Order: sequence, then structure tokens, then C-alpha cells
Amino acid sequence: MISYSSKYRTEQTEIMDDFNLQGDELLELLTDLKRVNKMLGGNAISLNGIGQLLEGRPANNTITILDIGCGDGEMLRQCAKWATKNRIKVQLIGIDANAHIVKEAEKRSREIKNATFKVVNVFAEKEILPEFDIALCTLFLHHFKEPQIEDLLHRLTGKAKVGVVINDLHRSFWAFWLFRLYGSLFLKSRIARHDGLISVARGFKRKELKRISEKIEGFHQLKWKWAYRYQWIIRVVK
Repeated sequence: MISYSSKYRTEQTEIMDDFNLQGDELLELLTDLKRVNKMLGGNAISLNGIGQLLEGRPANNTITILDIGCGDGEMLRQCAKWATKNRIKVQLIGIDANAHIVKEAEKRSREIKNATFKVVNVFAEKEILPEFDIALCTLFLHHFKEPQIEDLLHRLTGKAKVGVVINDLHRSFWAFWLFRLYGSLFLKSRIARHDGLISVARGFKRKELKRISEKIEGFHQLKWKWAYRYQWIIRVVK
């Protein structure tokens, strides 16, 4: 039974946290995740954050974007389309701890010549982060506890040349029950239905993100977005 608490983030784990998830189950899950993001507009929140960080910067400079927990590369493929539309030069790097999903990202992103993907566990391999201007954490931070989140954000803001864009879930009773209904109607994968509910229960209240932000250097902007998301932009101080 998946439980929800308004007061606390659940410690229940998601099936997709298993780095050995592969095969048909993985492919079915990825299809459902793409459907969710397309219908609810989740990736647009991250793209909007990138645009805000790049306002006023020379358009002829190449911007390196690092996607943490890149999954099958969908976010970076959207970044590539966005950059082409806005005539911005980008270099795209996706990292994920699941080697099977990285192979899928490479397969699905073959036409994106300026994108590369690597198998990296950001918590086990602290020195492996490549050079980058902007880091993306799209539906990534809720998988971890606050000390891990703080550690990662310290490292990202310390290395980023421009900033960090975080796009994650608002923990809400209404979001939990709306996703339960949405999942029963539109999601085929049992993993997507199961993990989606846990993701909401592992999401954040505004005060929790504010508490974390107070420990991270930089200029912070935190906004609520539909559908039950938070957009958190950190401009680094150099």
C-alpha cells in the first residue's frame, strides 16, 4: 500500500530506482513517462528555466547543458529542438546510473549530433562530473534524502558556470489522488502507476525546498507550476 503524508516525504522506494531495470518493463515505463510529460507539459518547465538563465547572454557562445538522471534522453532531445528554434548553440550531456537506460538514450538520440550520454552515479562517483554551464535536475531530486540533495546541489552550484534548473514535484493530497486517477486511465505500465504515486509522496512542500535553498549559495527563484511542480532556478555566484 502506497501511503501519503502531508507532513513527511515518504521513504518508500520506486521500482525504477533499481539500476538493473531493463527489457520490456523498461521500454513500457519509458513510453508512459513520455506520455505523462507530453500531456502535463513537464519538460516545458525545465526549458523555461534554461531560457531565464540565458537571458542577456551572447547568443554566439556555446552553452553546455548537463542533464542529471537523464533517463532515455527525452529532456535533452527537447533541449536540442528548443536550442535550434532559438538559435542557441548547445552541447548536451546526459548522465544516468542505469547503464541499460543510457544505451536506450543513445539509441533514441542518434540524430542529435551534439548530445553524449554517460553512465554515472553522481553519489558514488563524486569527481566524474564534466564541465558544464547549466545543470538540469528534472524529476530527479525527489529520489533522495535532504542530506544527499544538499551535497549534490553544493557540487553542482560549485561547478556550474551559469546555474542550475530544478523541476520537481509538489507533494499534495490533490496531486496524489489526481495521479491515481490519471494512471488508471492512461498508463499501461504497472511500474509507472506504482512509481508515479510514490514520486508524488516523495515530492516537496515549498518550505522544504526553501530550507534546502538556505544552505546553497546563489540567487534562488522558486515558483509553483502546473501540474503540481516546482521550478527552482539557482543562478550561481562567481
